[in-house]
Amino acid sequence: MRSDELAATVFTADALERLARVADIVEVGVLTEFGSERARRVLADIDVLITCWGCPVIDAGVLDAAPRLRLVAHSAGTVKGHLEREVWDRGIAVTTAAQANGEPVAEYTLAFILLSAKGALSSARDFARLQDMRAKALMPGQVGNLGSTVGIIGASRIGRRVLELLSPFHHRRLISSPDLSPAQAETLGATLVPLDRLMAESDVVSLHAPVLPSTIGMIGRTQFDAMKTGATFINTARGVLVDHDALRHEAGSGRINAVLDVTYPEPLPAGDPLYGLPNVVLTPHIAGSMGNELPLMGDFAVAEVEQFAAGAPLNYPVTLADLERMA
Repeated sequence: MRSDELAATVFTADALERLARVADIVEVGVLTEFGSERARRVLADIDVLITCWGCPVIDAGVLDAAPRLRLVAHSAGTVKGHLEREVWDRGIAVTTAAQANGEPVAEYTLAFILLSAKGALSSARDFARLQDMRAKALMPGQVGNLGSTVGIIGASRIGRRVLELLSPFHHRRLISSPDLSPAQAETLGATLVPLDRLMAESDVVSLHAPVLPSTIGMIGRTQFDAMKTGATFINTARGVLVDHDALRHEAGSGRINAVLDVTYPEPLPAGDPLYGLPNVVLTPHIAGSMGNELPLMGDFAVAEVEQFAAGAPLNYPVTLADLERMA
């Protein structure tokens, strides 16, 4: 992974004690590369490799140096950036802590859905500008979470979790996802609709689609034009899914609001118009695990090693099909 400092934040003393009860930890200091003599010595002796952010690519050469390797347990989200198909081709199991990393993303999304539907973001801007109670009179009559419509794009792990978190509230929930049936959507507490209908009917739209050739730029001028005046678009997925010129045009007009934790490119160039728009909230890719949220990912990785050591099924295995759908 990236550094010893990262490992110290992801793996608590309790997590390391649990790990030591089921496995021999052959190296305390993390590997940041696979080419040195030290790295090759470590790789030769391991059955399990725990990875995290900053892990170098694990390719055929690395696997040749790790003939005993049987499990890669990733203590973060996607494994697309550091695992090549050869890992699966050699029958090595792969797991991910994406469920743990996705929890803060879902919570971030829930917070902004509730604030957006309540009109809190626009109201705060008006209040700061007017500095008196006239700001309250500017709020639209239909503002509020009771009965407002939330649209979820993508039945990903996080998209599904957002729907779970929304269940205690009283929204009308729509979902658009090509791999979902109406019956499956109903079990998630949502109604399956085409994307354009979701964009047109939702008061808040939240994007949770994977990066695929078919999804790059999937939210563009047509989709933004379909949104209600005053609606909010949230993106915690990937910036490349959105046509940012179309977003600049529509948000720049003041007609819709946007909450963007990811952009393309990331970060946006200095001086980009989106930075200065009062109806756009930009955060620097903070929705995922940070600070005191990080140890949950380490706990997930340790739990997978415990399952592996016990000969039990892994909790969150990653297949090649899963890899194609990952962010």
